[in-house]
Amino acid sequence: METFAAIDVGSNAVRLMIARVEVKSGRPSVQKEVFLRIPLRLGTEVFSQQRLSATAQTNLVKTMLAFRQIIEVFAPQSYRACATSAMRDAENGLETVAMVEREAGIKLEVIDGLQEAMVVFSSHVQDSLDPEQCYLFIDVGGGSTELLLYRNGEILCSNSFNIGTVRILHNTLNPAEWDKMQQWLHQQVKPYMPIAIGSGGNINRINRIVKKDSKKIMSRSTLKRIYTHLSELSIEERVILYGLKSGRADVIVPAGRIYLSAMQWAGIGSIHVPKFGLVDGLIIQQYELWQSGKQTQKQP
Repeated sequence: METFAAIDVGSNAVRLMIARVEVKSGRPSVQKEVFLRIPLRLGTEVFSQQRLSATAQTNLVKTMLAFRQIIEVFAPQSYRACATSAMRDAENGLETVAMVEREAGIKLEVIDGLQEAMVVFSSHVQDSLDPEQCYLFIDVGGGSTELLLYRNGEILCSNSFNIGTVRILHNTLNPAEWDKMQQWLHQQVKPYMPIAIGSGGNINRINRIVKKDSKKIMSRSTLKRIYTHLSELSIEERVILYGLKSGRADVIVPAGRIYLSAMQWAGIGSIHVPKFGLVDGLIIQQYELWQSGKQTQKQP
């Protein structure tokens, strides 16, 4: 049973997962050994100032150094580290990537929105779905939302929009992005009448608040009820009532707005929350490369 490591440098948080991969019912399954989430909020500066400050760069390097030490302890077969929306948009993104590799020894890849969607899709959650049903994968992050329409082993269409929780929270979202996403969903997705598949930490937390397990479907009306309820609470009340960390309590409401908007515009009445994300996809991709005998990024 092989172990792999994955790092997700997002606009809201930076995550490390170290996991074993087991084959269950013929499908690879991720078994977590370590999962860490550090709310660096890189998108806060990037989306307002278009670049990362020296402080943000230093904090990222420190985090990557800590992650590297943990990875070395577990000695995985390989690792992969990817950065998404904030690093894509930062004018000094490439400079920051070079700094991370030079000072922390972590090779960081900046992936575009469609690559991000495909990595999330690599988690194989679709293998357990009804092949006759059409599904819309909705992955909401701090800086962008990735959408992917899937049916019976085929990706019908996909897109990425600069709509994210940190952008909404700090009023740095271009209103035109909402119009672009609405038009695309109405034209490209709604005719297929899909079921939504939600990815991301916020939809997982909402699902836990509703007390649904990961195999049940949440209706849009239920999601709207919880969204409205959370919107009426202060951040402190969300922390106290639902045990949310402060770095989650403020972005969970904007996330709910994004999921609800996407579902409404696509004519979707329910959402399945199987609890998977970018790091899961990165782990599975590495496992499949290793299994096929192809080269993977060795541990730092």
